[in-house]
Amino acid sequence: MSRPPFAIGLTGGIGSGKSTVADMFAARGASIVDTDLIAHSMTAPHGPAMQAILSEFGPEFINDSGAMDRARMRQLVFSDAGAKARLEAILHPRIRDAALAAGAAASGAYVIYAVPLLIESGTWRARVTRLLAVDCPEQVQIARVMARNNLPEAQVRAIMAAQVSRAERLAAADDVIVNNAGIDALEAQVDRLHALYLQIRW
Repeated sequence: MSRPPFAIGLTGGIGSGKSTVADMFAARGASIVDTDLIAHSMTAPHGPAMQAILSEFGPEFINDSGAMDRARMRQLVFSDAGAKARLEAILHPRIRDAALAAGAAASGAYVIYAVPLLIESGTWRARVTRLLAVDCPEQVQIARVMARNNLPEAQVRAIMAAQVSRAERLAAADDVIVNNAGIDALEAQVDRLHALYLQIRW
């Protein structure tokens, strides 16, 4: 399936504020395709990836509701690179196909694919016209995630270590939004980029 004529890939490290930025673009008329939401639907009770996950990992990774046991799977994939690759082989093609279908059907001014691991996945960069990274200092990321998810600092750092570095993300980006100075500063940056995207989308 070909990508839309103009599409943005939105990414950023955990706790950077991707969802907030995506909501702001949506308020300005962009269509947001959130791969995290798609992934959750894939692994929800009786979701389209659940039979494959059951076959690959066994019933101990399925909870009583029929969804993937996220906590157990998270613990496994952080300790076993082979298991992580097996899970990604199940999920990534399904998520990609669902996301591209949603983008093709979107009716907004332009499409933004919100993909947390856009750079890590390798294939998404070729599917978008521009890459937009949301950035903030690592200590800010850590503090936000600890407060939001009630996680210890060591676990947040482990999650961050599994993502590309801040420097790599910034080097790959065409556009950057800095999220360390409050909502008003974010609004101004989103306004500027929204105007740019409307100008160059054709």
